Amino acid sequence: MALSINDKKLLGINSLGRIGKLSLWYHLISREFDGIVVNVGREVGKSIDDLVQTITTDSTYGSLSHFLYGRTGKSIQVEISSHEKDTIEIDGFPIKVLKTDRNPKDINWKAEGVRVVVDCTGKFLDPTAPASKSSGSIMGHLEGGAQKVIASAPFKIKEDKSADLENFPTLIYGVNHTIYNPLKHHVISAASCTTTGLAHMVKPLLEDKQTNNVLTASMSTVHSATNTQSVLDSVPGAGASDVRKNRMLLNNIILSSTGAAKTLEKVLPEIIQFGFMADSIRIPTPSVSLIALNITFNTALDENGNPLINSKYIKDIYRNAQMGPQAGLLHYSDKQNVSMDLLGFPATIVIEGNEIHTRTGFLKVPAEAVASFGIPDLHDINIPVTHAKIMGWYDNEYGSYTYALGKLTEYVASQSE
Repeated sequence: MALSINDKKLLGINSLGRIGKLSLWYHLISREFDGIVVNVGREVGKSIDDLVQTITTDSTYGSLSHFLYGRTGKSIQVEISSHEKDTIEIDGFPIKVLKTDRNPKDINWKAEGVRVVVDCTGKFLDPTAPASKSSGSIMGHLEGGAQKVIASAPFKIKEDKSADLENFPTLIYGVNHTIYNPLKHHVISAASCTTTGLAHMVKPLLEDKQTNNVLTASMSTVHSATNTQSVLDSVPGAGASDVRKNRMLLNNIILSSTGAAKTLEKVLPEIIQFGFMADSIRIPTPSVSLIALNITFNTALDENGNPLINSKYIKDIYRNAQMGPQAGLLHYSDKQNVSMDLLGFPATIVIEGNEIHTRTGFLKVPAEAVASFGIPDLHDINIPVTHAKIMGWYDNEYGSYTYALGKLTEYVASQSE
C-alpha cells in the first residue's frame, strides 16, 4: 500500500518527539487515517533502518510490538517500501517521512495530499505570527497546503495580542471540542497534558447543581520528567526565569510552574469567576502524573443540618460522569493505584476514589458586616462551606494526552471533510 494524493485521508505529523511518535502509535491502532506523513526535517541516523528503530522502540512504553500486541508473542511487520523516498509500512499501514524542511511554510503538505497536520514541535505556538516569519510560524502549515493545524501545546500569543483569539480556539476532546467550527477554525491548540486531565476532572463538578457554586480552587500536579529539564546539572541560559529546571532530573524533586490554570480558562470559562491557582512538582519518573485538586464549595445543608456535599456525593458525581458524556475519557477507580498501574491507560483522568476527602466548616459573617450592606438588625451569619481534596492520575504522554489529542484530530478531520 503506497501513499498517494488519491488516498482518502492522510494525516501529517510535524516532529517525532515524545508526542509526535506516540501520536503515530495512536493512529497505528486507530486506523482512522489511511496513512501518515511525518516531517522530521533532517536526516535520522545513517539510514532509514535507524529511523525505523526510532519509531518502533521506546524506553517508556517498550517495543511497538509489545505495545500493540502485549505478550501474545506477535511481532509487527515492517516493510521498507522505498529507501529513496523514505516510505515504510508497519503492519500494512503506510508512513512516509519528510526530511528536507523545518520551517512549516516550506513543508509541501499539499503535494503529499495532507489536509490535517498535528504540529508536535512545541515551538510554533503563536497563531498571530505571520507564515513568512523567518524562524517559522504555525500559520506556515496553511501556506504549505494544510487545511487544518492542531498544536500539541497551549498557544503563546506574542506577535499580536489584540488578535481575535476566537479564531484560534483551545479544544479538549470530551470537554469543549464540539465548539469547533470548520468554517473559521483552521489553527487549533489541543492544550497541554495537565490541562486535559484537569479539565476532565473539573467539568463534572461544574455541571452538578450542588458543586457548581465554587468559592476557590487550586491544584498541584506531581509531574513526571520532561525534555525541558536537564539530565545532569547544567548552566541556565541567558534570561532563564526558573534555574531549577537546569538541575538533574534523575534524583531531584523540583518545584516548578504550570500554565494549566490559565489555559483551563479558555476551555471552561466558568472558572474565571472564582479563579484558579496551579503549580507543578517535577519528579524523576518517566510518565504518569498526579493532579491533587483542592476545591471549596458553598454548600447546602439537609434537614438534619448535614452538608449535602460530602465524599460519597463527589464519588457519585465521578461514577456517573464515567458513564455519561465523558465515558471512555474519565475513569473512576476504587482501587489503590500507584502511578505505573496507569501507564498507557486510555483515559484523560483516572479519579482515585479512595483519596476523595471533604470537610465542612462555617464561614462566620459578623452582624456589623451584614449591616454594612444596608441590612440592619441581623445576627451573625454562619455560611456552610465544604472543602474537597480529589486526586486524579493521568498518563501525561500516551494514555491521557496523546489519546485525547488523537480523538480530537479524528474529530477535526471528520468535521472538515
